Amino acid sequence: MAQQELLIEPNRPVLHYWRDVWRYRELFWFLVWRDILVRYKQTVIGVAWSVIRPLATMLAFTVVFGLLAKLPSEGVPYPLLVFAAMLPWNFCANALSESSGSLIGNANLLTKVYFPRIIIPVSSIIVSLIDFAISLIIMACIMMWYGYLPDWRIVTVPIFLMLAFLPVAGAGLWFSALNVKYRDFRYVVPFMLQFGLYVSPVGFASSIVPEKWRLLYALNPMVGVIDGFRWALLNGSVELHWLGIVLSTVLSLLLLVSGLWFFRRTERILADVI
Repeated sequence: MAQQELLIEPNRPVLHYWRDVWRYRELFWFLVWRDILVRYKQTVIGVAWSVIRPLATMLAFTVVFGLLAKLPSEGVPYPLLVFAAMLPWNFCANALSESSGSLIGNANLLTKVYFPRIIIPVSSIIVSLIDFAISLIIMACIMMWYGYLPDWRIVTVPIFLMLAFLPVAGAGLWFSALNVKYRDFRYVVPFMLQFGLYVSPVGFASSIVPEKWRLLYALNPMVGVIDGFRWALLNGSVELHWLGIVLSTVLSLLLLVSGLWFFRRTERILADVI
């Protein structure tokens, strides 16, 4: 009986590669479901952590920036201003943290079978949507508490969520691949997230940034995303800097494209160096 050979081609042409991604969609959803179960397995209060953490952060920012520093809140209650910013920030922070270490966490799977490796970091990003959905429900409750109901702009939330997905997907692909080759990068991501929290308008409004610096400030992709969420959820109380939104979108797309390029370039050696 003739012995069959299996040819593994990790560096397949682009069209064939994306066909493989579609063929392995069941594996993608399996990884998503597995990560959801693992995240809350053997935790004392489980999903409640997704409620406690954003509420505690909102309280801290409200006290420091709202009560002590007395920064402007664009005419809306300060907790609403903060929590509207925390929706995209927490999603991006959680997604980047999880995706950057996703390949290392699935090392055994990588060395045993071929499949498009991009499935792993992207599936970890999708899992972060669970916490985002929980936070969105909390936001709705806080808005009802203050009697602050959204208007038609709320339909644009998915657009700004997609805008948040672009940079975190690009950065996640970069760092997940770099983490395999250079383990020092596991220290870079927490530092970036901590630094990014303070330079992004989470605890304050972008309006405090002088107009002459607004375009430069928009080089941070999270500025456009956060301002967009506040504009969509808070009845347009936060003025959008449209040029900054365009700049953030372009930079996010460049980050995503470069992340795809780098990930595909290094994908063929991941199983050898992990």
